[in-house]
Amino acid sequence: MSYMAPEVVVVGRQFTAPYQIDLTIVRKMMTISEGNFGVTDANGNIMFKVKGKALSFRARRVLLDANGNPIVSFQRKIMSMHSTWKVYRGDSNDSRDLVFSVQRSSLFQFKTQLDVFLASNTSKDNRDFKIKGSWFEKSCTIYAGRSSTVIAQMHRKSSFSSVVLGKDKFAVTVYPNVDYAFIVALVVILEEINEEGKSGGGGG
Repeated sequence: MSYMAPEVVVVGRQFTAPYQIDLTIVRKMMTISEGNFGVTDANGNIMFKVKGKALSFRARRVLLDANGNPIVSFQRKIMSMHSTWKVYRGDSNDSRDLVFSVQRSSLFQFKTQLDVFLASNTSKDNRDFKIKGSWFEKSCTIYAGRSSTVIAQMHRKSSFSSVVLGKDKFAVTVYPNVDYAFIVALVVILEEINEEGKSGGGGG
């Protein structure tokens, strides 16, 4: 029986496909500018890159396409109790270009749970998407709204060479008709929040 996820377009329809997309996200840890990620498809073709602004006052990342054009940028909200990240179109940080925001569901968590709110959502009682992650199992699942409908899944791949080379590698499965640029942004933010939790306490 084939499973069809609902159509999910957040960043852009050009980032959807009528079939399942399998991506690999590699975090290069030993770099001067922290937070550098590379994203490839099942054939090893570069799909996206994520560049970090290491010296900026607030943590900031930019998701670029294979040609280096900015798609969305995300930054952590300063003095946020719930580890809130805001995502903007292009390389903007103007509130008019806000696409969505991500925050911890609660302050203290045994397992990571994040709520995602689209910019058009004025009710903070009703999330648009939910991320549930377990860093012990090195995996996460992304759901639509408050439902049990899965739109993407991620698990961390560990190997001896990845440890030696200072890389974290994640396998991401994006269901058909789901915006894979949106999913990549969520996985990167999840990883940033988990790194925050490791260094500053309070979750993961």
